[in-house]
Parts: sequence; structure tokens; C-alpha cells
Amino acid sequence: MKLVAYISQGLEKEGAKELMELGAQSVKASKRHILFEADMACLYRLHLRARLPFRFLREIGRFPCHGPNELYFGIQRVIEWENWLIPKNSFRVDVTGFGQGLSHSHFTALQVKNAIVDLQRQIWGSRSSIDLSNPDICFHLHLENNQAVLSVDGTNLSLHKRGYRPAVGLAPIKETLAAGLIRMTGWHGTCNLVDPLCGSGTFLIEAVSDLLRIPLGENRQFLFKNWPDFDISLWDKELKRAEKVNTFHGKMPKIIGCELDKVIANFAIENVRKAGLENYIEIVNCSFRDLKLPSGSGLLVCNPPYGKRIGDENELSNLYRELGYFCKKQASGWDLWLLSGNPKLSKYLGMKANRRFQVNNGTIDCRWLNYKIK
Repeated sequence: MKLVAYISQGLEKEGAKELMELGAQSVKASKRHILFEADMACLYRLHLRARLPFRFLREIGRFPCHGPNELYFGIQRVIEWENWLIPKNSFRVDVTGFGQGLSHSHFTALQVKNAIVDLQRQIWGSRSSIDLSNPDICFHLHLENNQAVLSVDGTNLSLHKRGYRPAVGLAPIKETLAAGLIRMTGWHGTCNLVDPLCGSGTFLIEAVSDLLRIPLGENRQFLFKNWPDFDISLWDKELKRAEKVNTFHGKMPKIIGCELDKVIANFAIENVRKAGLENYIEIVNCSFRDLKLPSGSGLLVCNPPYGKRIGDENELSNLYRELGYFCKKQASGWDLWLLSGNPKLSKYLGMKANRRFQVNNGTIDCRWLNYKIK
């Protein structure tokens, strides 16, 4: 099957590596997405174990498209609709890209919907209902270079929603991005891991979940179960395999999150508990200035405020200055990885970055900065 994985900008290289580790073939990374091929077993495996992409689309057909009429009739001919969508099943249509006379995604989606339901009426005398929030099948149409590509989405909701995080802070980082950033640090559980500004605990939860190879959202609503070629025996096999895949057998180092705000610290504690990781991650409610780091080497990871979604840029300079002081005083020999969405503020750390990677946190252009603390 031809597939595409959608991923945060800046994580494409790590995402491609992860897909190959899990069995994907012909992997080609592009900006914010990765093209690849896989069999059905691999597709199930990716939905259970890939931590970086937030969506997988499976291509089921493509055809030339030079306007609304060609789109309408092309949709009706591109697949065997009798197999893919019977009237009792609901559906949704998502659209990306544009073509001749098809510059508005809502109009394009409506044209696709009309083509499908008109054909259903011809075949069965009845039609499927539209369900925008909880469809049985989600179709995705992409228009580019006078070509229409019809795909199906493996899930209804974005894969960043793991299910462990009902409680979040003011400016939470998405789980998929946190997982990718942790992978970029090279942390494999051989040294301590501390987040001095942990918020709702996402960095630490993703780090430990990846280390222990905990399957993702086994109880998630997977829409591929409604595809005509869904193989339940193959799915059960991949599910059992995912549950047994833990390859970490060493002694877990200290993993600590520090959060000053008591309410948000309690959110983090609850999220750790929901993720089943309370035996591995400790959340402390205090200022990082009062935090005593564990002995031995380690990594500090954090996503401090940028002065964009929360915090005042002028006031935040003191936070960065004190974080830099804390690192130099308490964490000599450690590494700091910091997600910076404001280069003016990161200068107040008083340290020179050893490495930097461009990533996007939502719509914010950021840098994932690595400092060797002396």
C-alpha cells in the first residue's frame, strides 16, 4: 500500500527512522510528511507503536482532475464503492490542496460527498449520513498538479491524543512533538532525566513510554477496522506483539519533573498515573531553583514560556537567567535540551548552544537547543 505519515516540521528525519524501524519500505521524507509503503501488518503496527506521526493516510485511488465535473465522475469511478461504503456506515470528507475551479476546500468536499451519495442512491436507493465528529470512515482528498488522490484515514482523531492527558497546562506541547524531541536527544534510559519546568509532564511521559515500548492507544477508535480488507487475526497478532515488545531491562534512572504551580503539578501527577508510569516518574511541586538534582550524569529537558502564548517577554528574561544559573551551579557535566520559541530570551541563559535544530511547535517557529553544561 502507498501511505503518507503527517508529522511536525523538524521531525521528518527522526520520523522516517522510526517508520523504517517498524518495517516501512521506500521511505521518503518531505516537509511535514513522509511517503512510504507498507503491508497491512505494518500499518497496524505503526498505529500501535509509532510515536512521532500524528496521522496515517492510505491511498486507495487517484485520477486526473481538471475541474468540478471531472472530480465528481472521477470519485464515482475511482474505487468499488459497494465494498468501501454501505449506506449504514457514516463518513466524512477532508480536503487538502486545490485545483482548477476547486480552490475552496468546503466546496470540494461537498462535490466529493455529492458524488458518493448520488452513486449510493443509484446502487441501494439510500445513502450514508455525514458525521463530522465520529464517522465510520474518513476519506481524504488531496488535489495537486491536476491530480486527485483519494485516501482513507486510519483514525478519527489525531494520534497525538494518547489518552493519558485529560489535564494540561496553559501551553501544552503535543505528545508527538515531545516524543520526537526526546528521540533527538539520544536518551536511552542510561542517565537521569529531569524537566525543571515540566508543566503537565509530557516530555517525561513520552520518554518513559518510548523506553518501555508501551503501545499507543490500544482502546483508540481505529477507523481501519471499518475498511473492507480489515484482517482481525492480523490485528490481534500485532496487538499481542506490541504488548510484549518491551526491550528495556536495565535499572531505571531517576526521572523527575519539577513544577512550581501546584494545580499544574497535580495535573502532571494525574497524567503520570493515567499513563501507568507512577513507579518511574516523580513530580515535585517546587521551583527549579530549590530542586536538588540526583547524583550522576543526566539530561535536563524543558519547554519554557516564550512570551507568545503565555508569559510577558520582559518578565521572562529573569526566568531564563535563573535557569542558566541553576544549570551552571547544579548540573555541571549534564546536557540541557531546551525548546526555544524566542531567541531573545534564550540569550539570557548565558550559555552557548552546542547544537540547534529547527522545529515547529504548532505555528511557532522554534529551535531545539542543546547545551553542554560546564
